[in-house]
Amino acid sequence: MYWKSPFNLMEGHFEQVMIVNAEHLKRVPGRKTDKKDAEWIAELLQFGLLKPSFIPSPQQRELRDLTRVRTTLIAERTRLVNRLHKTLEDTNLKLSSVLTDIMGKTGQKILSALLRGEEDADVLADLALGRAMSKREALVQALRGRLNDHHRLLLQELLSLIEQHDQGICRLDREIEERLRPHEALIQRLDTIPGCSRRIIEVLLAEIGSDVSPFPDAAHLASWVGICPGNNESGGKRKSGRIRKGNRWVKAMLVQAANAAARTKHSYLSAQYHQIAARRGNKRAVVAVAHSTLVIYYHMLTTGEPYQEKGAGYFSELDRKHAERRATRQLERLGYQVTLTPAQIA
Repeated sequence: MYWKSPFNLMEGHFEQVMIVNAEHLKRVPGRKTDKKDAEWIAELLQFGLLKPSFIPSPQQRELRDLTRVRTTLIAERTRLVNRLHKTLEDTNLKLSSVLTDIMGKTGQKILSALLRGEEDADVLADLALGRAMSKREALVQALRGRLNDHHRLLLQELLSLIEQHDQGICRLDREIEERLRPHEALIQRLDTIPGCSRRIIEVLLAEIGSDVSPFPDAAHLASWVGICPGNNESGGKRKSGRIRKGNRWVKAMLVQAANAAARTKHSYLSAQYHQIAARRGNKRAVVAVAHSTLVIYYHMLTTGEPYQEKGAGYFSELDRKHAERRATRQLERLGYQVTLTPAQIA
């Protein structure tokens, strides 16, 4: 974060201000002083050996701040809800064992009644709404606990903090939506990518932008984000291929989108996930789908074309074609002339 203060002061007063990765400027050990560092950087710049980092426009940097604060608030809200779960467990109220979301309408009504002093499990279970009404007997069993004034104080404070976070997240949602209104058509087009919600797309637009021209191709963008395999080879030996460090905000959103895409039906990304997960495991499959999502995002922005679904059968069809070519080559090496005819036509 230390680069922001001098960069903001110099931006607009110089023809070009460059932020350079320190790893690209390493000097020979033993010749290190601040003055020599400055001379070395100036010499590299003179010969055109410095590669500037990607610095977005001031408007995009402001949008980044909004989306990052919103992401932080959402994470803090999740921690508060987990703390609420723990407090309820301490009172022997197993509400989370019956309700999928204790902060839903049914959960909030029951929690409000508990804070008012209601302890009758039957009365509390009658507050259920929607599909929770079919779980009344389970709710009655889950709501038989011991709630004292100490627990009510903790629940009241936690619910108050959660409400404050909800209000802050709503205000940020409105501000981000207003700033991205000129890109509404683009957001609707990107929303067709499996697993990508509006919030994920807003983070991508804030961190990367709608103009991806600073990145020569999708591989450069994936390397900048840090969602591609590492390249570490020495002495002819391939070492760790762990993904490199990059933009953690984009990386987190892409992983979230990949997990959602893996649960979709009849989609290319879901088929890719299951094919890789069977051989390499869940984590590698998620990273691979996240990389594919970023490549799709890049090409949709560069070409302006809509998302084209390849379908769940893409990989099985690809395997079939590979098997055909492999079997044909084997027969031709044995001296046969091969002509393939589909069974339906035969």
